Amino acid sequence: MNAFRLLVAFIGCIALLPMSYAEQGYQTPSAELAALVDAKLSPTSSLSDDGQWLALFERKRVVSLDELAKEELKLAGIKLNPANFSRSRVSAKYSAVQIKHVQSGTVININNLPQGIIRAPKWSSNSEYLAFVVEQKNDARLWLYNVKTKQANELNSIALNSVLTASPYEWLPDSSALVANLAVNLGKTRLQNDSQSTVPVIQQSSGEKAPARTYQNLLTGPFDEAQFKFYGQGQLAYITLDGHAQPIGRPALFKSFSVSPDSTNILVASINEPFSYQVPYNRFATTWQILGMRGFSLVELAKQPLADNIPQGYDSVRTGRRDFEWRADQGAEVIWAEAQDGGDMKTDVEYHDFIYSLRAPFKREPKLFAKVERRYSGIEWGNDNIAMLSDWRFSDRQVRTYIIAPRDADKNRILFSERSYNDAYKDPGRAIYERNDLGSKVIKVVGGRYLFLRGNGASEQGNVPFLDQYDVKTNSSKRLWQSAAPYYERVRALLDDEGKRFITIRESKTEQPNFFIRDLNKQNLTQITNFEHPYPAFKGVTKEQLRYTRDDGVELSGTLYLPPGYDKTQGPLPVLMWAYPLEYKDKAVASQVRESPYEFTSIGYWGPMPYLAKGIAVFDDPKMPIVGIEGSEPNDNFRKQLVASAQAAVDVLVKKGIADKNNIAIAGHSYGAFMVANLLAHSDLFKAGIARSGAYNRTLTPFGFQGEERDFWQAQNVYANMSPFFHAEKINEPMLMIHGQEDPNSGTFPMQSERMYAALKGLGKEVRLVMLPHEAHGYRARKSLLHVLWEQEQWLNKYLLMDEEAEPVKVTTELVAEPTPSQ
Repeated sequence: MNAFRLLVAFIGCIALLPMSYAEQGYQTPSAELAALVDAKLSPTSSLSDDGQWLALFERKRVVSLDELAKEELKLAGIKLNPANFSRSRVSAKYSAVQIKHVQSGTVININNLPQGIIRAPKWSSNSEYLAFVVEQKNDARLWLYNVKTKQANELNSIALNSVLTASPYEWLPDSSALVANLAVNLGKTRLQNDSQSTVPVIQQSSGEKAPARTYQNLLTGPFDEAQFKFYGQGQLAYITLDGHAQPIGRPALFKSFSVSPDSTNILVASINEPFSYQVPYNRFATTWQILGMRGFSLVELAKQPLADNIPQGYDSVRTGRRDFEWRADQGAEVIWAEAQDGGDMKTDVEYHDFIYSLRAPFKREPKLFAKVERRYSGIEWGNDNIAMLSDWRFSDRQVRTYIIAPRDADKNRILFSERSYNDAYKDPGRAIYERNDLGSKVIKVVGGRYLFLRGNGASEQGNVPFLDQYDVKTNSSKRLWQSAAPYYERVRALLDDEGKRFITIRESKTEQPNFFIRDLNKQNLTQITNFEHPYPAFKGVTKEQLRYTRDDGVELSGTLYLPPGYDKTQGPLPVLMWAYPLEYKDKAVASQVRESPYEFTSIGYWGPMPYLAKGIAVFDDPKMPIVGIEGSEPNDNFRKQLVASAQAAVDVLVKKGIADKNNIAIAGHSYGAFMVANLLAHSDLFKAGIARSGAYNRTLTPFGFQGEERDFWQAQNVYANMSPFFHAEKINEPMLMIHGQEDPNSGTFPMQSERMYAALKGLGKEVRLVMLPHEAHGYRARKSLLHVLWEQEQWLNKYLLMDEEAEPVKVTTELVAEPTPSQ
């Protein structure tokens, strides 16, 4: 066929395409919805340890598509920016920072920062300095703000490497200096893939079981390995407050590093070859050692092999030494765990973990610190007499916490708490911390026996936050304060040793969260911040917490939002329901309420709330619990319980006169999208569905998913029954599917949506698939977010509001157009 005939054939194909496909491109929703993407939210905050300084960071949650589309490498489970040796998809990024003095209210704006992104802020233990990273196009550097001089300065001109480490720097506990991971290869010639040296990639199994979840962005060949080493390599350095940097040891692939509480040693984990093409970097072979501040190795703690054969199970672990950490209440004592069950919690042993310790100068044999009956969860350190040791077990979701005396951890333990970790009503709260004399963070202990606990206070009336004083000697708590209606108020920091003065965050249904100082002695409340309402157009939204019962007796709850100005005399409204199923082992726990009726009505662009502006009622987070029955696993009855929960939610809305049972849409993200497809396949409760970033075929995640531990070959019927892909022919309602093309989330790779769409299209179902360029599991680019709002608005206009003038929505796949440089 000649070129002319090819052109004619191509034009003919275009003419046959639905209009919405031929006119691809990013779209913008109605003004009320678009405004939510650009709404200025209250800043993220960081309080100094003395409670005197509040750092406020303006959130940078929406980025340009150009920023999202910049070059990134995908190596060993990491997405990195090769231009500046930083992670490319870090969520906690800020565009501006100001410092507020808590007592006087004085605000200092830090205006001399270069153009870039602010991240990883940390106060020094003496509360005199705030450190943070300024990430620019070609590097990321460390900055320091001095509260005395009120000046911010770049600490030095050396670029940081945060490819492997969660944070590229750490304060010494005594505030005298910092340790940072430097980008030693920044500026060097980038590696080039030589096609002449390309070789077959060969993997071989020895026959030993090695179950692994469906990880993405893994290494794929020798060139990936070389790039992983090039970009991951860093050099630790000791950096003084005047900016002088002294190298510590030799360059390596540092996975983590932490300074001892006495500021004299560093616990270091460095990655070793061989690498793996099956698991991410955090399961690569790793050497753990303790270095002195000049870089000399004081002791090698472990050479962990590649962990690609961990037994199946969420509480299974690698064998040998693991979970290294400094004991926070001592100068230089390292703690670690060792499995006594081959790493498999299903093995019947008296103790599943032993905990060991080794104290400086690290010359003696390790000491057995404690025996743990279940899987070791961690220790919160107070002092030599008080610490909190926790263990857990996945099979019954149980977690226990003991008060121990670290000087003899196996004797005279006090059972502080034992509950299902899903049981919010029995949550005793978390201990409040302080800095000890070393500058290390430890549990605040007063009078040798009293701790302070703050918690959500979950109850049948909703969350009612509290502050308790716990007495170790009597193993009892006394309530010092509790939030009261019509406010939702929670403790942020304690300002004294009696629990009488503390900083809180306070909000109501209509009042934006703000910081306050509460003084119980004077019975007064002093407001610290005054953030503005971010969604003035939605001020009239009403909110109600609904309680209702499923047909098997499980009590459920959800939050109903009604549009501004709605009067029940106007009759039923179209309803958008947005949910996410969760697994439980206990019916009573599944019924618990975990929200407050007095929380601020947050709108945002992410979930269902924007569509209140369209006159649609929103039923947000109606509980969809999947409960294990009489010893069975929760997922054995997934479909039946899911439909029963949805039926109960529909029934309560209809009974209240809010909804017409024939005009309700269902939506969800991730596992919520999986829920949407299942409900459309196995019920006729909903008019339409919206499923974002979902998984639909569980055989593509054969070694477990969500809370399911069994593999496909152990539970083939469960995998098949739960997979809406296997029941696509039963879906009789229109479904909008949206997915990021770069989704790295385990189990929700983009192919899940593409294959589900192909099945529905082949079966002649009403379906639309939108694949978003450059987006991951969540969506961040402004153009993407606006387009998602538009897609959802058009879908609801057509199928829920039944607006005949809405833009036609055809059965098609839409790949949103790539941006031009001007976009």
